[in-house]
Amino acid sequence: MATAAITPDQDVVTAEIFIAAPPERVFQAITDPSQSLKWWGERGMYRVTEWNSDLRPGGKWSSLGMSADGSTFRVDGEYLEVAPPLLLVYSWTPSWCGSLKTVVRWELEPREVHGLQHRGPQKVGTGTVVKIRHSGFAATAPKESVNHAQGWTRVLAWIQAFVEKGETVDTRKAVSA
Repeated sequence: MATAAITPDQDVVTAEIFIAAPPERVFQAITDPSQSLKWWGERGMYRVTEWNSDLRPGGKWSSLGMSADGSTFRVDGEYLEVAPPLLLVYSWTPSWCGSLKTVVRWELEPREVHGLQHRGPQKVGTGTVVKIRHSGFAATAPKESVNHAQGWTRVLAWIQAFVEKGETVDTRKAVSA
């Protein structure tokens, strides 16, 4: 289950989840446009319909999507740091927030996964703690940090379901009301 928090000054949203897959797999799901299109969204809410990416520091990225009511949205940005498979940092400029430009930082930390065997605990694989730090909200109304905290909680659950179980926007049961 993903957790999220907002700093007291309303400037930074942090979110975290554990995914039972190695960092290389999680990084691929985050950065490969063909995979992002499969998991980023939810039926009855919104879905990303196009994703373009030039994955390198200074490279641009953009995503287009459609809300359940048929309205469209866009998010653009530039990659600031790309260090596969452990770090990805980019700017985030969503069309629904006017001139707001923020920064998203994904940190992927490998964690050994142990299972209880008849001989005692044994390493059974490597998982990933995914940490997101989304900063730059202080100049906006507090509702934007709250909205983004809720959004990152959903996004992390979606990527977890995609990586661990192969669930996509089209096959996953809606979790939000």
